[in-house]
Amino acid sequence: MSMHIPPPYSPGGDYPDERTRLLPRPPHSDGYLDPDDPAVSPYNLWTVRFLRYFTVLFCTLTFLWWVLLLVSIFVSPPGMHSRGSGFFDFSYTTLTIGNLLVALLFFTSPSKAMRVSQAIVAGFLLVDMIIIVAVGRTRAEEGWVGIAAVIWATVMAIWCVITDRVVAWGKREEEERLTGRPETRRTLLEWLSVLIATIILVIFIIITIFMTATLTIRARDASLPVPGKRIFVDGGKYQVHLACVGNATTVNGERVPTVLLEAGEHPVEYDFERWAYSAWGNRTIGRYCYWDRPGYGWSDNAPSPHSAAMSATALAEALAQTGEMGPWILVSAGYGSIVSRIFSSTHSGDVAGIMLVDPLHEDLLSRIGSAGRGFILWGYGIISPLGIERVLGALFKGRTRQDRVYGRSAYQNGKFIKAQLQENLVAESLTKNDISSARTIQPKDTPLVVISSGIKVRSDSTWGNKQEDLTRITDNLLAWSVVNQAPHEVWKTLKGRQAMDEGLKKLIQAWEA
Repeated sequence: MSMHIPPPYSPGGDYPDERTRLLPRPPHSDGYLDPDDPAVSPYNLWTVRFLRYFTVLFCTLTFLWWVLLLVSIFVSPPGMHSRGSGFFDFSYTTLTIGNLLVALLFFTSPSKAMRVSQAIVAGFLLVDMIIIVAVGRTRAEEGWVGIAAVIWATVMAIWCVITDRVVAWGKREEEERLTGRPETRRTLLEWLSVLIATIILVIFIIITIFMTATLTIRARDASLPVPGKRIFVDGGKYQVHLACVGNATTVNGERVPTVLLEAGEHPVEYDFERWAYSAWGNRTIGRYCYWDRPGYGWSDNAPSPHSAAMSATALAEALAQTGEMGPWILVSAGYGSIVSRIFSSTHSGDVAGIMLVDPLHEDLLSRIGSAGRGFILWGYGIISPLGIERVLGALFKGRTRQDRVYGRSAYQNGKFIKAQLQENLVAESLTKNDISSARTIQPKDTPLVVISSGIKVRSDSTWGNKQEDLTRITDNLLAWSVVNQAPHEVWKTLKGRQAMDEGLKKLIQAWEA
């Protein structure tokens, strides 16, 4: 027995297409459906279904890309290292996922407000795309990953506008075909959906405005003249900044030691280098060099993970490429003392002396390597492309390019946050192993001066005990000065600067002897 299945109803008797009725015409009716009938849906159109399938596909691909970028913040995959912070491309991809999710969640509730909002977002993203491509420094820092993230965000924002417009057309077409007229009313649920979607998109507009303003500020900061040079290191993966002041001199055929500065928890140009410039100006020293660790000041971020020994290697490579030679008097502060001690142990033949200014002890690396601090740094880094503080500081507080690159506002920079996150992640693993090995091979006859913060020593007994322990990393301690009323950044007080000047003189005298 065979069963005959009648073909779908088709007014023209042709094959079914997007306009073919899905339901037979009820008897004794005018052929139209009730507006609230579930069959009245834009999903009847193949075009609408096509757009939804592709939006789901784009959202899935973007999410996978987002996961890869999240991982790259902590471990840089081959070929994906960004000389910028790594937070930039991640944040733009997060915005892209948000746009696509809004388009999917409110797919059947298209509205003019949503289209206008998405168009505004797309417009600002287009401006961002132009800036990142046109400004050489931002283009170099973000690389192909950052450029791709901005372009993809722009394309997806435009896609969402087109999708919403096509769904609105499809909804009107199906209503007119199946009910006899376009539906002008909305249910309470539809109005609520439109309201929620619009509020979310307005938030996206505000976010995009801040991101565009921050990128504009970055482009402005890129024009700040760089003292010294930027040098490619680690096989050309990134650049570090190195500068020297004064001319190399010799005494009895030997080069006079050059002071080599290593910053603590802030860029070296923020006050620390000013002290060295004053010491050079009053002829306490004849020459000094300073550099920015990866992520600080004018230096790029290094691939993750990045330890103190890797910073010391980058410094040695930069010095070699620029033809700078020792002997060196290493002057370092805080965390920078870890890097300086590693450099000293691996280049002992070029080191004439070491001065540690309120240095961080290896047993206290846990203070910068705690999980809580790492999570806060990561969270702060994620929102750093918004640049709310930077934008408001530039508009209402008169913050200058110098403030943002190496001054009081440098902590707002995504590169700076990434550098501190890198230090946090490996503090108690790679870096602690590096400095333990360095202490073992440190030559015991190297002249040593330690300058400690009186405030820190008195308020933190553990810190004070570890300062004393650091006076024993060599057997040639020239002086240990605990400067009363001096903070951790000892050079910010007159007595601190005087103690540091005296320490330098003793190291120079030890070399001359």
